[in-house]
Amino acid sequence: MESTIILDKLNSPKDLKKMSFNEMKDLAGEIRELIIKKVNTIGGHMGPNLGIVEATIALHYVFNSPVDKIVYDVSHQCYPHKILTGRKEGFTNPDNYLKYTGYTAPEESEHDLFKVGHTSTAASLACGVAKARDLKGEKGNVIALVGDGSLSGGEALEGLDNAAALDSNIIIVINDNDMSIAENHGGVYDNLKLLRNTNGKAECNFFKSLGFEYYYVAEGNNVEKLVETFEIVKDTNKPTIVHIKTQKGCGLSVAEQNKEAFHWILPGTLDENKQPVELVENYTSLTREYILNKTKEDKTVIAVNAGTPGVFGFDSEFRNTLGKQYTDVGIAEEHAVAYSSALAKCGAKPIFTVMSSFVQRTYDQLSQDLCLNNSPLTMLVYWGGISGADATHLCTFDIPLISNIPNMVYLAPTNKEEYLAMLNWSVEQTQYPVAIRVPNIALVSTGIEDNTDYSVLNKFKIEESGEEIAIIAAGNFFALGKDLKDYLKEKFGYNATLINPRFLTGIDEDLLENLKQNHKIVITLEDGELDGGFGEKITRFYGNSNMKVLNYGSIKEFTDRIPLDELYQRYRLTPELISEDIQANFK
Repeated sequence: MESTIILDKLNSPKDLKKMSFNEMKDLAGEIRELIIKKVNTIGGHMGPNLGIVEATIALHYVFNSPVDKIVYDVSHQCYPHKILTGRKEGFTNPDNYLKYTGYTAPEESEHDLFKVGHTSTAASLACGVAKARDLKGEKGNVIALVGDGSLSGGEALEGLDNAAALDSNIIIVINDNDMSIAENHGGVYDNLKLLRNTNGKAECNFFKSLGFEYYYVAEGNNVEKLVETFEIVKDTNKPTIVHIKTQKGCGLSVAEQNKEAFHWILPGTLDENKQPVELVENYTSLTREYILNKTKEDKTVIAVNAGTPGVFGFDSEFRNTLGKQYTDVGIAEEHAVAYSSALAKCGAKPIFTVMSSFVQRTYDQLSQDLCLNNSPLTMLVYWGGISGADATHLCTFDIPLISNIPNMVYLAPTNKEEYLAMLNWSVEQTQYPVAIRVPNIALVSTGIEDNTDYSVLNKFKIEESGEEIAIIAAGNFFALGKDLKDYLKEKFGYNATLINPRFLTGIDEDLLENLKQNHKIVITLEDGELDGGFGEKITRFYGNSNMKVLNYGSIKEFTDRIPLDELYQRYRLTPELISEDIQANFK
């Protein structure tokens, strides 16, 4: 157990206000020790939290939370905040490491105003909080903490633009550690660099140009210097920027030196006896290798990513090898889609990689900029599926979101060969915008090259013929469909038909019509939300017939760190539970 002599005396931010600067310096060290041990034990955001410790202490020392409202951007920098606001047992006691989520959560504390996990929202949220305060004639400071690349997001710029015109108290702290998750990209970061290099005195000042009062703190990991500036801006009646220069990963040398790798880490990363990870082929390595080879063959192929290269295995070597055939647009998925659409429209071959949870930010661009213009973009959607993730990072909603936009083709491969065939077809074709749901499962290989012509849309594949029961199992859940077929055969003697739909955006009407001849019930399996999903398309087709259809996937809800096995039981996603339903419908 790490020493927490100072922290033992602190149970709320009020206790912090009684401390000397020397005590707060010691407190910062204690907080770092707790964060390092916890994150190395269960995984999580390391660098962002280590870099913001002193600023968090200074904020709670000067301001009066929860009367004064602190809004965190992304909130992956909230661990020190949680320790200071009554949740330290989630960091001091390993038995409680999973008690609190890694993001701000109002259900945990009155000091958390919003549940936040996606980037670039703090300025907009804080602007609304400040306006509501003004409308009600209330007092109090509203502070937004923005950092780690959030300024590259469109909403951050929209929020800043409107906050600057608020004409009342709003304080936006720019935590500038010269990093996003990876390196920063975009013109605004050139201005931040200029301001850092001139100690905040450069005439060219993005924030001043919008109308903000501006303060610069060169020692952003110095509590005393931060308190000095926060005291000046407290209770201001003008929109104000406090630009602080901090060290990402501060206090942990390996995190300071390897900022990208230590943004978020897996459990045991710091352990000396940790065994090296065995490199095995998976869908991420397949994609990486495909792009490397394709860009060598064709100079019009370009990989596009929105600020999260690590998700896709796009390390610095990969990025440097691609050179001009790689673009990181920063944390700006909306721009990435529009940019990629224009690339495709003008003869380039963009491959845009995106995590399922972040597709939600792109809906307008997918609809208007991409699909309405029918640009032949290849969009690879990662991590799609039901999971035990935080509520802020669920990846269950991409099928309803993507598959119902006209012109879009959304594909769900079930194995290596299908995936590579779909990927190459998509990159080379010029007729459709194509999204591919990269399998979120262990690699499956048939060893047989897939020669399917995917330009013939919405043709399902009967993998195993049978009768009475048809199982249509999409993408990640094809293996569940196979297990269900085997279970039905073994337990009840049914010889079910097993179908791989491959397409999520349309239905094979001829195949579905033929099933009526010798089938009584159709089962659909999809690793995502049922409402608006793939299975409902099948149900609608059979709506005026005697065919019984049972749809299986997740219900429409925000889950929060619920174990996957528990969710599968809740959604009846096991061969045993599905078989029970089938039996009930045969009676």
